[in-house]
Amino acid sequence: MTTAVDSTASSATGTALRRLYFTRFGFTLVWAALLFATGGSMGPFLTTLLIIYPLFDAAAVFWQLRSNKDSERTKISEWVNIVVSILVAIALGWASTVSASAALVVWGLWAIGAGIPQLVTAVRNRRAGGQVPQMLSGGISVFAGSAFLFQGLQGSGAITGVAGYALLGAVFFLISAIHLTSILRKRVTS
Repeated sequence: MTTAVDSTASSATGTALRRLYFTRFGFTLVWAALLFATGGSMGPFLTTLLIIYPLFDAAAVFWQLRSNKDSERTKISEWVNIVVSILVAIALGWASTVSASAALVVWGLWAIGAGIPQLVTAVRNRRAGGQVPQMLSGGISVFAGSAFLFQGLQGSGAITGVAGYALLGAVFFLISAIHLTSILRKRVTS
């Protein structure tokens, strides 16, 4: 049975997640457009873009942690995501100065490493609503990461493929945000 306090906390979490998902959608659109604009040409601008994305991801997950006051559950998956994203930013900074294939390997490992906690977090946040797209996104991230890892190990330099992957994730964030908007409106009117 849901109490008024549970409903208020759930609404606050839903509102915070909705805002975060819209923000992540917008950021990813701009980031992907800039990455496509590089044409995959290695250099300082591409290195900067590759570093910024995981740092933004870490900041977004940290913000999500701070906005979700649910103290009844552990938040290990979110902390793992933050630590992994920061380490990946450092690794991508180095790898992108070596080769596009090295950057693909790092990106692939990160997609796998971030997809698993995203899936776990979405399952845990399912009461807030709008989490099915996040569950799908986490699962797809694991599969896409495996593909990037394989491509990188094979020597592929098609780094702009990660922009398409990021855009797919952005679509999932947009779907979640829209779904949460609908849920929150229903809660207000009931």
